[in-house]
Amino acid sequence: MKKLFVFLTLAGFLSFGVVNLVQADQHSNPTAETTGNDTIIDEPDPDLTPAEIMELEAEEEVEEDVTFHYVLKEQFIEGDARFMSIILLCLIVGLGLSLERIIYLHLASTNTKKLLNNVEDAIKEGGVEAAKKLCRNTRGPVASIFYQGLDRYEEGMEIVEKSIVSYGSVQMGRLEMNLTWISLFIAIAPMLGFMGTVIGMIGAFDAIAAAGDISPTIVADGIKVALLTTVFGLIVAVILQIFYNYVVAKIDGIVNSMEDATISFMDILIKHNK
Repeated sequence: MKKLFVFLTLAGFLSFGVVNLVQADQHSNPTAETTGNDTIIDEPDPDLTPAEIMELEAEEEVEEDVTFHYVLKEQFIEGDARFMSIILLCLIVGLGLSLERIIYLHLASTNTKKLLNNVEDAIKEGGVEAAKKLCRNTRGPVASIFYQGLDRYEEGMEIVEKSIVSYGSVQMGRLEMNLTWISLFIAIAPMLGFMGTVIGMIGAFDAIAAAGDISPTIVADGIKVALLTTVFGLIVAVILQIFYNYVVAKIDGIVNSMEDATISFMDILIKHNK
């Protein structure tokens, strides 16, 4: 199920990116339609007055006003596609993994106080088997840990405590799954950007050498294209770092709640065992 969710997320992001790139390419071309060797250019209606023509041109300028979203797509196209595409892939995969973790952690969150009260009531009314049934039907790592402890209740409190500690470590590992991949993409994105910058600078110096003169236009264009990869790499790293910190904070909250709940759970079992 998790793999299916990640696949659908990646497919959605890839489709969105392709549509945006196509739209940006269309906006970057002049307003003209070509058929064979003929070019048809939109011309204003001859029946319009000069004032109306100026008004229409003003409206077209407003529609073509540069937005941040359009500038972002345009700069992406101007950069080196070899590195820009890889950086975009890092963003897509990193966001997919981050969203998967966020949804998983949201589903793993449990009202521990309510669960502890329900477990205690179940033990009082139906014994350990009733409490095991309750934990089996409750989602989340806390309920799973409680079930492992109740399942070894007959073996003594020491075995129960060891079982809770061992299974708690397993649940923590599941909560932290895929975090290493997200941190990897955070580190790779700016590295790819810097690599694209270095290669772009080499290309700029090659253009200067071929021209035989240090032209400001050649230097400026080469440096601009070279630095675009670094900018996008840093943007991707910043975005993924925000998601990563949120996921880590969510995991810390769940782990702290899990530890507090297991202490109270052991107190309930010890009180029931007397």
